[in-house]
Amino acid sequence: MGLVTPELGTFIWMFLAFAIVLFILKKFAWKPILNALAEREDSIEDALRSAERAKEEMAELQADNERILQEARKEREGMLKEAKEMGATLVSEAKRKATLEADKVIESARINIEGEKSAALSEIKAQVALLSVEIAEKILRQQFADDQQQKDYFKKLMDEVKLN
Repeated sequence: MGLVTPELGTFIWMFLAFAIVLFILKKFAWKPILNALAEREDSIEDALRSAERAKEEMAELQADNERILQEARKEREGMLKEAKEMGATLVSEAKRKATLEADKVIESARINIEGEKSAALSEIKAQVALLSVEIAEKILRQQFADDQQQKDYFKKLMDEVKLN
């Protein structure tokens, strides 16, 4: 039962051993342990500060990314607007050129029609002149006894000639 209820001598020896161990620990181990704890605390604080700096840098990078995205969106919108304007300009220019070309074709067709019309009128005039000469020739060759016979013959020839 000596261990459960220590006696005064055991208590003193235990106290003495504890004091020696405490002295040795204080002399040789306490400072390195405290220094290691202080270094550990400093490294934890540095890591926390680094994490905070990294967090701030990430926030700045995220803000920069947002700004860059906004600029890219604006630039894309500007490019789309410019492309639409350029497309509209090209379409209007093509329409203008097509209209000019159509006008040239129409004018050319009108000139051709006028030329054909003039040629047709000239041909009709030539035919009328030829017919008139033929009628006059037939009238002159015919010998008429009196005026009535000449008028009847002229009327007959006029009925034969149909003018359109």
